[in-house]
Amino acid sequence: MYEKNGDKYFIVDGHVHIWDARESNQKNVHGKQFIDCFYDYHKNLSPEEYLWDYETYQYYGSARFERDIFGEGHVDHAIFQATLLSEFYRTGFGQTEEALALVGRHPGKLTYNHAYDPRHEQAGLEQLRRDAERMNLQGVKLYTAEWHGDSRGYKLDDPWSRRYLEECIELGIKNIHVHKGPTIRPLDRDAFDVADIDKVATDYLDLRFVVEHVGLPRLEDFCWIGTQESNVYGGLAVALPFIHTRPRYFAQIIGELLYWLGEDKILFGSDYALWTPKWLIEKFVDFQIPEDMQGEYDPITVEEKKKILGLNAAALYDIDVPAELRVSGQRADGIANGTRESVAS
Repeated sequence: MYEKNGDKYFIVDGHVHIWDARESNQKNVHGKQFIDCFYDYHKNLSPEEYLWDYETYQYYGSARFERDIFGEGHVDHAIFQATLLSEFYRTGFGQTEEALALVGRHPGKLTYNHAYDPRHEQAGLEQLRRDAERMNLQGVKLYTAEWHGDSRGYKLDDPWSRRYLEECIELGIKNIHVHKGPTIRPLDRDAFDVADIDKVATDYLDLRFVVEHVGLPRLEDFCWIGTQESNVYGGLAVALPFIHTRPRYFAQIIGELLYWLGEDKILFGSDYALWTPKWLIEKFVDFQIPEDMQGEYDPITVEEKKKILGLNAAALYDIDVPAELRVSGQRADGIANGTRESVAS
């Protein structure tokens, strides 16, 4: 729990990783390109006092994770979002077994979302069933720009992808997190386009699609989709660090999201270890839309910040929130009454 000026915040970090990008785990030059691009994001958007050295950044391990998330990071619950990148890394980029071990050590404080790739077709579908049972999956994380053989990406509405989404419904996996944000070298920018979200969100109302990185640099496209589709949410990972380097740009991002999607459909995520949650949470709690921009965007309220920082994700994942940390009008199951309707309705 984080407290500031007498206000208490239940924090759910909806986007964390534990990865191994050391040279020993790199299959090829693309593995190095990927972690180097990640590190550039880290260097360019982090406060100086929170910069890591490159060697630590490649692999930081479980003890550092526990300290940065729970020890210093103000986080009450965190959600792993798996990124496999099997074409680039020998044991994958995200470390599945290490993450699952952490979930076992912190019952009730960590959730693990695994990944799948529909280009594995029937064999992958059977693996998803085994993973869902072993890992108790409530969500999955999809990387539509991931490489597979000669393929450099897929669309969510491809025939095999639809088969997997239908299987998720059968398995009770309701939360579909999809990387739809800035490109990462060597992946292709256009493979992260948000247009396919529109199609599957319409067709699969039993699923909730969390668009990670809120579609950047396609924020406008995402907002027009998110306001029309009741089951589309926005994850702030990668967008939030601009609060430090370009606060007016961040004000525009969060202002647009609040206008189009509303405060009940925006989720906090640090994208650890790109950034640590501590400074992101503290800066967001202190943040306000600049006065000269408030003619276009409303000021952000404490209640809205509480929802974004944890209560919205808690509702999606049935995470118990202590009564004193809920917002007024919030039901016992974590869902706020009076969920905002579409701007266009």
